[in-house]
Amino acid sequence: MSAITDNRLADHRPLGRGDAKTLVLSALGGALEFYDFVIFAYFAKVLGHLFFPPGTSDFLAQLQAFGIFAVGYLARPLGGVVMAHFGDRVGRKRMFTLSVFLMAVPTLLIGLLPTYASIGLMAPVLLTLLRVVQGIAIGGEIPGAWVFVAEHVPPRRVGLACASLTSGLTAGILIGSLVAAGLSSHLSEAQMLDHGWRIAFLVGGVFGFFAVYLRRWLSETPVFARMRERREITAELPAWVVVRDHLPGVLLSMVVTWVLTAAIVVVILMTPTLMQTTFHVEQSRAFTAGSIAALALCFGCFGGGLLVDAVGRAKAMLVGSIGLAASTYALYLDLRDGGGHLFVLYALAGFFSGVAGVVPAVLVTTFPPAIRFSGISLSYNVAYAICGAATPVVVGLLAKGQGSLGPAHYVGLVSLVGVASGCYMLVSRRPVYDR
Repeated sequence: MSAITDNRLADHRPLGRGDAKTLVLSALGGALEFYDFVIFAYFAKVLGHLFFPPGTSDFLAQLQAFGIFAVGYLARPLGGVVMAHFGDRVGRKRMFTLSVFLMAVPTLLIGLLPTYASIGLMAPVLLTLLRVVQGIAIGGEIPGAWVFVAEHVPPRRVGLACASLTSGLTAGILIGSLVAAGLSSHLSEAQMLDHGWRIAFLVGGVFGFFAVYLRRWLSETPVFARMRERREITAELPAWVVVRDHLPGVLLSMVVTWVLTAAIVVVILMTPTLMQTTFHVEQSRAFTAGSIAALALCFGCFGGGLLVDAVGRAKAMLVGSIGLAASTYALYLDLRDGGGHLFVLYALAGFFSGVAGVVPAVLVTTFPPAIRFSGISLSYNVAYAICGAATPVVVGLLAKGQGSLGPAHYVGLVSLVGVASGCYMLVSRRPVYDR
């Protein structure tokens, strides 16, 4: 009885120094790893010309490169389900460290790959295979990271914990954007094609190994340690328990993940490239605007988590989805008119893309601890495999034609889905698993 009382008291404690250390180290490691995954998007145009036959049009080269970028999303469920199985059975920390190692290796190797001019068709094949390994790694990393930080803090701070981690992940996007902007402003187009793009990937490999080192200092989550002590770890296959007993939670998680993909993939990752190809914005200006948006996204994610803790996940989802749609339309309408307010409006769209900071709080509280990692990983990664893989290709096609508002229409449609999910959470009586 005293152990139960101690656990309840621990759950109502304030955030301590140990919690802060866990959140900071987790966020920093996540930033370095997510840089490795997203840097591909910033160099899609360059990679499209280097890894496919010469003479390919800008549009087709970009579409082919986005296709390889999307392959990483298709590989996510494999890595996510396998890592989540062991995360629910043997511990969160081990998988948390393994995932970042699996990301560092292929990123480093991409920076060393020969191009189409050197080895022909083997160039895009090898690039695709390494992108698959990156997808496997990130499939285990993000769900595991959310579970890890959420189970380290008191239940009433889950929104803040998940948002701080998501802010860290999005800081990886900011780092990638800054690296891309810095290289494009200091190197000529010929130098970028020759060796500039390699610098970005080689730096990412080094980042990844540093993140592995950082995670040595983290400890197992108190929630998992408690489950292991009480022998509450499921004896069944965790993924099967998720599908059998928690299908409504899986569907809800997949829907809100679709909103997250629209915010991150379209607004943050693809828009800097679309600015150049669809709206003819200068490369350095597009990357600078992307950096501003990525910085605003970090603050937006953090704000989303604070909003969850203040008003609940449903209302936070409603506010974030509406803001995402409105700000994205404002940005693309301005781009069509010449981009006179590009920096301000892209910052606003980046901030409301912080709905990505609300989504993990929904996922973490949808599944009980014994199958939490598997539940999040299955629903999040399957949704990301479908939506994340299709989005770059679909949006690339929608953006065909000068001044196209197709990407904004796509984000607006998905935002309506986010509004519907927020309304569902308000009226439904589904359990919320804060521990």
